[in-house]
Amino acid sequence: MAVSVLLFIVGLILLIKGGDWFVDGATGIAHRFHIPEILIGATVVSIGTTLPEVMVSATSAVIGHGEIAYGNAIGSIICNTALISALTFAIAPSKVDRKTFKIPVIFFFIAAVFYSVIAYTTGYFSRAVGIVLLAIFVVYMVMTVAQAKKTPKAEQEKKDNGGSSVKDIIFLIVGAALIAIGAKLLVDNGTLIAEALGVPESVIALTFVALGTSLPELVTAITSLVKGHGALSLGNIVGANLFNLVFVSGVSVVLSPFSIPASKTVAGMNASLAVDIPVMFFVMAFMTIPALIRGKLSRAQGIILLCVYAAFCAFQFFV
Repeated sequence: MAVSVLLFIVGLILLIKGGDWFVDGATGIAHRFHIPEILIGATVVSIGTTLPEVMVSATSAVIGHGEIAYGNAIGSIICNTALISALTFAIAPSKVDRKTFKIPVIFFFIAAVFYSVIAYTTGYFSRAVGIVLLAIFVVYMVMTVAQAKKTPKAEQEKKDNGGSSVKDIIFLIVGAALIAIGAKLLVDNGTLIAEALGVPESVIALTFVALGTSLPELVTAITSLVKGHGALSLGNIVGANLFNLVFVSGVSVVLSPFSIPASKTVAGMNASLAVDIPVMFFVMAFMTIPALIRGKLSRAQGIILLCVYAAFCAFQFFV
């Protein structure tokens, strides 16, 4: 137990430092090439902070633990939105560039509807489904890059600090590596502790593993907030949520198809279909639709989402 706690702390330290370097590298690239921060957040930063989910879900699927692969993706989206993102704008509400925010939001709901149709009609994610999810990911990346190229070059928000693009890229890569290693240490050792306490695998995936693999998003969001890059944080959260559905799930399903976990029921219905997927849709809609209409996020939204997340976790452990 002592070794697990020590490795857990080491993982947290790596995550914090990795998040700091990753944000520095990402914002440096955004400023140097005049790319809007929300776009760099929704692509490069999202891919980097989603690496832990990819590793955990893919490994889980291959070794026959489909419940973890499935629950990690859904749980991470709920955690990213109702905990991590909610914390940032509950503390410091930020404005939203509706034009650049719209594409990742639209793609998320398209992917979520497709994902849900498969879940409710067949309950089985085949290799073909995984290929479709990865195809959505590719189309999204192509459209996002195309949008970035069409965006007029605006005046840089900050002056160059005398560094180079190579330095920014190194910070980005090393930061992503530290984030991935730190998250793995946290998940591996944290899960051992949770299992020792007798927590079911499906609950671990939706809560503990989801929170552990979402820590990079949390660290990146907090670091971005402290450094004054609210748009980067929001773009990262929405991009990471989309990637959890199409990239993380797509890779996992292609490697090893799996069925929806049926270890828990609510009123005779699969708990995932009755609670998890509806909560995923609600938290994303509650965050994104008002933001697209008003062009900003409110503190009240953050507080309500935090309450939803607390209720969701309480349901997983006590119902």
